[in-house]
Amino acid sequence: MNPRKIIKLFIPKSLFKKIEPYGHLVEAFLFNVINLFPFRGLKVIGVTGTNGKTTTSLMIHRMLQDSGYKCGIMTTVSYGIGEDIKPQMHHMTTVSVPLLISRVKEMKKQGIDYLILETTSHALAQNRVWGVPFSIVVLTNITHEHIAYHGSFEKYREAKLKLFKLANKNRKGLQIGLVNADDPSFKLFSSHISHPISYGINGGQIKASEINLNSKGSDFKINFKDRNFKVHCNIPGSFNVYNSLAASGVGRALELTDEQIANGISNLKSVEGRMTKIEEANDFDLIVDYAHSPDSFEKLFKDLKPMLKGRLIVMFGSLGGGDLDKRYLQGKLAGQYADLVVLCEEDDRKESGDKIIEDIAKGVKDAHKLPEKNLVKIHDRAEAIQYSVNVARKGDTVLLLGKGHEKTIEHADGEHPWNEIKQAQIAVRNRLKQSL
Repeated sequence: MNPRKIIKLFIPKSLFKKIEPYGHLVEAFLFNVINLFPFRGLKVIGVTGTNGKTTTSLMIHRMLQDSGYKCGIMTTVSYGIGEDIKPQMHHMTTVSVPLLISRVKEMKKQGIDYLILETTSHALAQNRVWGVPFSIVVLTNITHEHIAYHGSFEKYREAKLKLFKLANKNRKGLQIGLVNADDPSFKLFSSHISHPISYGINGGQIKASEINLNSKGSDFKINFKDRNFKVHCNIPGSFNVYNSLAASGVGRALELTDEQIANGISNLKSVEGRMTKIEEANDFDLIVDYAHSPDSFEKLFKDLKPMLKGRLIVMFGSLGGGDLDKRYLQGKLAGQYADLVVLCEEDDRKESGDKIIEDIAKGVKDAHKLPEKNLVKIHDRAEAIQYSVNVARKGDTVLLLGKGHEKTIEHADGEHPWNEIKQAQIAVRNRLKQSL
């Protein structure tokens, strides 16, 4: 009998929800037992944090793959082995236990050396990665996010910390933890791993120096205790310097050469929905990015604003059923940095889209920097993208934030197909047609 049918037979869906997180724990235990613990023997690298998980995971994958290892990967945007990477269609990062185990079994058949697993706080809190023998774990950062689900920042942080505790229980692996030394939670996470390695710009055993940020990426020097070497990252933003440092720490833990580490980082040309520039926009910059937390907003705006010659136009929304404080902070940051703010839907789910927009708008207004006429509310996301593109002038920069790579948008009646990059391209073509 199918394991999921066994679970449904003994644990009805209503009871499954009531006993969470133990419902998923039972599911993980049963699927691992029935499938003879498929993770056994694998070297698993877990990456968690509020922002930067996907990019860091892909950097590690590229670095190991180009160094001659056969690697499996599962992230928010994609999964697969080596160069055979498929888009992630599910609206979650760490997939359900049955799908996770199914994919791992297939990867093991193909003889992977490593599995890089992007690991969310939801998956950790729900015990969906029970049975995974993490040997190396990475923390990118911990900031304000998913508070509505976890109940408090402390509980959210505790869920992330569980990854380090799981790794520390894996007595057969390396048990190495990469921790951002510039993050306020550095000491807490470092204390829960056998062999912590710190990285950062201001502190850490692995540091970045001589950083040159530009609109096409960054160049910097990575300094280890006993050596240093130059690195180029193709994805813009100081946050991607941190992601590069985290990936390089994994490389050093696995005894890769400086050249292998530097090549791995520079060989990652782009990540879908992460500072993705829409090339069809000729006389202004149009960028799609997944940024959706206050911390990612602030870092993105701070990095980008000094480089701009024209106006900064920012279009975004916020998650339905989510954190009200987050909406306010998103709005306030946009109000502080942008010249024009366009508010729209993100994933309303079953909440009023107009209410979500008003919650964000309060933060924009409280920034006291943006004229009222420069705050525009257009609920329909496609229309909001078209408006943002139409009003852009030569030299302006338009940021479309919040959806990034995602292939669906959630309304009250469920998920609908969505592709932000294609929608942005359509908007540019429509603008060109109007100008003819």
